[in-house]
This record gives sequence, structure tokens and C-alpha cells, in this order.
Amino acid sequence: MSFDLKRILEKRRGENYELHRKFLNAQMVRVLSTIGYDRFYERGEGAYLIDRAGDRYLDFLSGFGVFALGRSHPVVKRALSDVLDADLPALAQMDCALLPGLLAEALLAQAPPSLERCFFANSGAEAVEAALKFARCATGRPRLVYCKNGYHGLTYGALSVNGEDDFRPGFGPFLPGCSEIPFGDADALERELAKGDVAAFITEPIQGHGVFLPPEGYLQAAQQLCRRHGTLLVIDEVQTGLGRTGRFFAFEHWDLEPDMVTLAKALSGGYVPVGAVLCRGEIFSKVFHHIDRAVVHGSTFAKNPLAMAAGLATLSAIAEEGLVERAARMGERLLQRTLPLMEKYELLQAVRGKGLIAAFEFGGPRSLKLKVGFKLIEAARKGLFSQLVTVPLFQRHRILTQVAGPHINAVKILPPLIIGEAEVDHFAEAFEDVLADCHRYPGTLWEFGRTLARQAIRGSS
Repeated sequence: MSFDLKRILEKRRGENYELHRKFLNAQMVRVLSTIGYDRFYERGEGAYLIDRAGDRYLDFLSGFGVFALGRSHPVVKRALSDVLDADLPALAQMDCALLPGLLAEALLAQAPPSLERCFFANSGAEAVEAALKFARCATGRPRLVYCKNGYHGLTYGALSVNGEDDFRPGFGPFLPGCSEIPFGDADALERELAKGDVAAFITEPIQGHGVFLPPEGYLQAAQQLCRRHGTLLVIDEVQTGLGRTGRFFAFEHWDLEPDMVTLAKALSGGYVPVGAVLCRGEIFSKVFHHIDRAVVHGSTFAKNPLAMAAGLATLSAIAEEGLVERAARMGERLLQRTLPLMEKYELLQAVRGKGLIAAFEFGGPRSLKLKVGFKLIEAARKGLFSQLVTVPLFQRHRILTQVAGPHINAVKILPPLIIGEAEVDHFAEAFEDVLADCHRYPGTLWEFGRTLARQAIRGSS
């Protein structure tokens, strides 16, 4: 056979950015080049990315949460190899394969007893799409309620309940009957639900963009309101699920029993995209209520054996390595190391998180010199100051992070759940070093900020 992937990769080595510039998203190339993130990664091992020069970068982004197990996890690799060697009759379609049943059983074993059924999809956005369809079908109601700043994906249904305004311009009109409310406002939720036509209220337990935690009692009140008004509660755990917050599901922190839960990202093991919806049995029976509706909703590749095996291997590794408990311990250490920095550095105004999802928010300083520099940067683009933190973390300390969301002045971290004390301490020390540099005005970091500001102004013109 003439195809030789290793030979192709070696022959075309270093063409990454040129190929993307010519055939894919040239604006993404521009972004990475501007902030100095344009590295040539060639391998991934555990919590690290390794470039072609052999330099190791601590990955505190983990593919937006995909690599909860780190990269190249041996259990997942072995499972995928075993599937390929088995030559399973994949995707026969008119079939009930074993692996999807096993993964559904394993996921539901982790969920409250009220969640009895599982539906598989190819991504988090597809899982959200399924949940929205199921909600309308099961309730016979047309409307959907979602939260400002909430993120649920970029396909049309998911985008219609996406509270991030930056992703919406140019793509409307969206699904009718979708209403936005402030996150944490139970009164606003009650006003919408009292209208009697809301099929579902969908929310992240912790908002991923900005890492905003719910106010005390809010999620419990939301659940009670949904029950009272016959609305389904859909908890989006695409990013927070599978141990990220120090519990298997983040909703466990608030003792919730949602009607549906969406999962994805970490379930893939970092290899094969997979999404899932866990839901109450009565919801499933209303969607698939007759033999003629056995295939009323589905997805061609959703139950492919590689994805199912990756999911099973991931759940096994999480349990055997105690990664849920590890996330709780390392998250507590992270907060202990970083919360005191707020007292030392006036630009750092909030540290928040749960388990291994955290954000560090910046705001206007008190001292005159810093105030001048901060206002100059923020005038170009709201939230731009945070990039002054991520860039030296990356270039000076080789730690990959990113801003917490559009126009949110915070740096977000989502490290792999496998990290230990050494990685947490390295981040904390590097973060303080960069913070100290931010408080030296004028300086080289602020000069770089002015360059970013000029780029931002040119980009928006």
C-alpha cells in the first residue's frame, strides 16, 4: 500500500501554519502569530505539549477540557487498539451493538437513579441539540429559557440558547421561543416559567466562560421552580462533568436531580469525539413512544465503537486513578496558592473556581500609573489586559492558558485532572511572577500591551 502517514508527516513537517493560512482559517493563524502562540507541537504526553525543538509546555487548557486524562493516556490507547484489532461490525445501523449499551450502563451508574436512559451524539453541541428536541417533544411546549453568558455550542439550536453575544452576529434568525435571563436570577426565571409554555431551562452549573459560580441557593431554587411549573431542568455538564469540579457531576455540589444532563469533551479520552444525554425514562418514552418512532432522532456515527471504547476506557481511568478526588485536592491547593495574591497585587480582583476549573479576574487598579496603562489597553478592546497575562505565562514559563471568554477580563485554566502538586505550584509561582511584572509600569509587558491594542484597533476597523 502506498499510503504512509509517517512519511507524509515527516515530509510536510513545518507547513502547519501555511496550510491553515491557505486552506483553513487564516484569521486563526493571525491570532496565534500576534500573541506568539504559533508553535509547532509534535507530541503530547500527559499534562505536556512538546514542540519540534523539544520544549515542553504545561497544558493548562487541555483542549478546553477534552484532555481530562492528559494526552496519550495508555488505557485509552490500548482500548482503541483493541477495537481496531477486533474488527467489530461497526455501525451496522440495523443492530444493537454491545459497546453503546456498556457505556450507557457505566454512565448511568454514576448518575442519580432518576436518570434512566442515555442517548449518544458526536459532540457537546449535538448533545444539547438532542436535549432541546427531547424537551419540546416530551412537554409539548415551544419555549426554551437560557442564561446570559451561558455557552452551549455553536450549531443552530445550541446557538439559539447561547448567551454569548459574540458568537451570534451574522447567523440569525435563531430558533423562535428562546428567552434569555440573567444567570443567578431566580425571580427572572420564575417570571418566564409562570407563563406556562417553557419546555426546558438549560444552564451550566458553573458558567465556563468566565468560570462564574451560581449564587448560594440559586440552582436549588431553579430546580424547585422547574418542578412547580412543569419545565424540564437541563444541566449542561459538557465541560464540568466527569470529575472536573471535584465531583463526578458538578450538579452534585448542589444536590440536584436534573431531568437531563449533557456530556462530552472529557468522555472522549482525548481521541474520539463523543457526546451523551442522560435523561429521565419518561422523557425518552415520550420521544420514542412507538415502533414507528424508533429512529425519530439519531446520528449516523454517534455510537461508533471507537467512541464507545474511548468513553469506557475514560470512565475506568477516572475511577482507578481517583481523578475526581484528585481534582478536588489539587483545586483546593490551587486556590490556597493563588487567593493570597489578591492582597499583594491590585490588578487581581477575583480568584474563583471549583476543582480544576478556575479563573483569575482583573480590574482597574488604584494607583495612578497602573490606572493609565490599564485604561489604555482596555480602551482598545474590553478584556484585552488578560492577554498580557497569558502571553508571558506561555512564552516565559511555557504554560498554556487563555482568556476566559470574549470581553471577560479574566484568565481561565482547565488543567488535566492528572496534575499533581508540582504542576500546581509551578503555575502559582509563574502566575505571581507575571503579576509582579504587570505591576511595573512602564515596562516591556506594557509595551507589548500597546502592540496588542494597535492590533485590536486595526482588526476591528
